[in-house]
Amino acid sequence: MTKAYDNPAARVADLDIWSGPVDPRPIEGGITNTNFLVDDAGERFFVRVGQDIPVHGVMRFNELAAARAAEAAGISPAVVHAQPGVLVTRFVEGRTLDEADIRQPANLERIVPLIRRCHHDMAHHMRGPVLMFWVFYIVRHYAGVLRSADSPRAPQLGELLDRAERLERAVGPIDVVFGHNDLLAANFIDDGERLWLIDWDYAGFNSPMFDLGGLSSNNQFGAEEEEMLLHLYFGRAPRPQERRALAAMKAASLLRESMWSMVSEVHSAIDFDFEAYTQENLDRFERAWSEFQPLEQ
Repeated sequence: MTKAYDNPAARVADLDIWSGPVDPRPIEGGITNTNFLVDDAGERFFVRVGQDIPVHGVMRFNELAAARAAEAAGISPAVVHAQPGVLVTRFVEGRTLDEADIRQPANLERIVPLIRRCHHDMAHHMRGPVLMFWVFYIVRHYAGVLRSADSPRAPQLGELLDRAERLERAVGPIDVVFGHNDLLAANFIDDGERLWLIDWDYAGFNSPMFDLGGLSSNNQFGAEEEEMLLHLYFGRAPRPQERRALAAMKAASLLRESMWSMVSEVHSAIDFDFEAYTQENLDRFERAWSEFQPLEQ
């Protein structure tokens, strides 16, 4: 029989991996997980507590497989323990990057090789079934979820899906790599010597352009940063189709984030202003759409 807990902290404290009693300290910032810092026997551990979220495609078996592969590839800290709904890794002492950090050329020169290692090394370490993350499928899935829930956003969906089709055509044929798919600034940690990439909730096989577009959209890149991003990733001057695909994926990542928030408006019990977050991302999507349109053909 599975033991019931009053709260996630109690569940963490009761894990049988600790050398004695521990006092889990909450770490703020998670929307799909509850996170804790645990000190035990002179070591520090990061603990994520979260169940599957099928409506968002978050499946913990997939997160665990990616976290272990990222450890093997030297990208993420070691996985210490895992059980259904709980993932324990070693804690990285360092500074979480912010958007301004990501945009700095010196940091981009460190970040892009880390993304390339994710794309090209992690698949060699994956074991078992793994998901694919195709943003245009996810957008269509979200539209179905919203219509089934009689969301007040439903009248917007036809136009958004039409735009998604145009973005998908612009991306064109893709290379398939293993993507992180959630390149927020807060998922990069600088320990003073190197960068770590964490948080594999949405990991899966994808086009490399989605991670590049997501890095741009999440960190508000301008044209200069995007040109540098492509040049660093490909090791040469970017081609017109690559610029077009980046612009399309940048817009698609913002559309997906907008619709993720729309779905959360009707399905999430978390105390968070999803309506405001939806509007913020729709506004950013409109700007990215305006940038994409001149490159569409």
